[in-house]
This record gives sequence, C-alpha cells and structure tokens, in this order.
Amino acid sequence: MTENMIPDDAIKCLDKGFVRLVDSMGGDDAIVQSARVSYGKGTKKVTQDRGLIRYLMRHRHTTPFEMVEFKFHCKMPIFVARQWVRHRTANINEYSMRYSEARDDFYIPEKKDIHFQSKLNKQGRDIEDVPDELKEKVIQYFEEMSQKSFNIYQELNEAGIARELARAIIPVNIYTEWYWKNDLHNTLHFLHLRMDSHAQYEIRVYADAMAEYVKKIAPFAFEAFMDYVVNGMRFTGVERSIFSKNLPKRILDEIYEDVIYQIVATMHHNKSRDQEELYHLYQKNGGKDTQGDFELKWDSGEVEPGNVRELTEFKEKLESL
Repeated sequence: MTENMIPDDAIKCLDKGFVRLVDSMGGDDAIVQSARVSYGKGTKKVTQDRGLIRYLMRHRHTTPFEMVEFKFHCKMPIFVARQWVRHRTANINEYSMRYSEARDDFYIPEKKDIHFQSKLNKQGRDIEDVPDELKEKVIQYFEEMSQKSFNIYQELNEAGIARELARAIIPVNIYTEWYWKNDLHNTLHFLHLRMDSHAQYEIRVYADAMAEYVKKIAPFAFEAFMDYVVNGMRFTGVERSIFSKNLPKRILDEIYEDVIYQIVATMHHNKSRDQEELYHLYQKNGGKDTQGDFELKWDSGEVEPGNVRELTEFKEKLESL
C-alpha cells in the first residue's frame, strides 16, 4: 500500500480518505443580501439577518441559499463516490485512471464497521454483532483481493495494456479523488440525506465532515437547517387528519395557551411593558385566562421568550387543527 497523505487542512475520513474546503464564495451575508436584493450590508442588525435566514429556511425559499458556493477536495472509495455522484447538481472533476495510473490506496473497513445484512432494510446493515473471527476473515479478504487486483493491474500496465481497460480489474474499494463544487442549497440537501442514520456509514462520515465546513462559513444558515430540516418534522394530510381527530381538545388548548404566553414574553423581551399592558397584549393574541391566572403564571418566571414570527406561525398551525 502507498503512504497515505492527508492534507493538513483536511478532515480525515475512513482509513485513508479526507474532505477539505478548497474555496468558498459568500456566507450568511450573501444570503440576506440576495434576499433583500441590495448591494451592501445596509443598516440591518445581525439579529435581523438571522431572523431572515430562519424565515427563508422555514418557508423553503431556496434561491438565496444558492448564492453561496463551496468547492471541496475529497478522497473517497469508488463505491462511496458512486453514491455521492447521484446528487447531480454539483460540478465534479475526478481523478482519471484512464489518463493516470491507479494508486495503491484501498479502503479496508475497521472491525466495528462490519455488520450482517439487515433483515428489514435491503440496502442497510443489521445491528446484530458479527463474531470476531468472521470480522477478521472479512478484513483478510479485503486486503488480499485489493493487493491481488492491484498486482494484476500493474502487470497489465507494465505489459502495455491500455489503462482504460486494465483499470476494470480493480475493485470499487480503491480510493478516488475529485473536486466537488456546489451551492449551499444543494449542499444542504446532500447533507440532509447523507447525514441521516439510514445512509451508509461510509458516506455519512464524509457528510459529517462537510457539515463542519458549512457550519463555519454560514453559521446562521446551518443553524436554521438543523432546526427546520434535520430536526424538524412535517406531516402529511393523512397524519394531520389523525391528529385533528384524536388529539383531545384540552391538550390542544393547553399548547395554544402556552404559545400565546411565549408570544407575549417575546414581545415584552423586545420592548418592556407593564403588567396591565401585558395582559391586554395577551388577550389581543387570543389568550383566555383571567387576569389573576395570567399574573400568577407570568410571575412564576416559567414563560420563556422565543421568536415572534415562528410562534405566530405555530399558533396558526394549531388553529388549523
């Protein structure tokens, strides 16, 4: 095997692979600038920028996120690359074994990553533990077939056989490299699918590494992505109907009241009001508690502020149920 070289500015992935950010264009500022169709930062506050980005992500206004671009240099096994390339929105330039000689770099899995085929998922692994003896045999076969195929490839190469044909001898656990350029919107779509626990472990490692770079370049956008896409949840018409029919009205009313209290707390946090004004604001937003009950709950200190726009939208969703 050749000596494994990982660039200093890269995040190591698997045994010999890596991801590194070569270049990027724009960040959170480019998203808000595009959304406001302006030519400068203007007089908007950072908190307003964050709020706008969260609004755009929450409502799936994707075009402003396309104004940010990333160029990654990645090294991965070919079988990972073949999954990766299914995301067809990127610009890719890959190391060619037709023009250049193959390199003796093969992915050998670690014992902890060797599992049986899942009985429930045709394209996944089972959580059942594999006997250590069988794990060692798997690793042995990986190493033997990798070395044997590469020795045959070298023999054909030295005999003058065309590289474009000789490369077909090599298995898909050999490493390849490419430059991969994509905009933020489509990069986040890639991360959503490939960071998921159902994605194959070997590509999930690369998605996690890319996410670290995205988080640094566009922190507000990444935060919104995690809140609304990765950790968020959407319901189908059928699921919504089930909730409407089966959730007790008492539960919905309690949640609804809590949201109204949070709206009032947030507005009070943004602009301080006295107790009388707060109760009128509570009533204006649809609150049903008496003034005495309101003051009792308010004085408990348990009501936390949030985001007025998000809470208002959530209140509207509850009303629709």
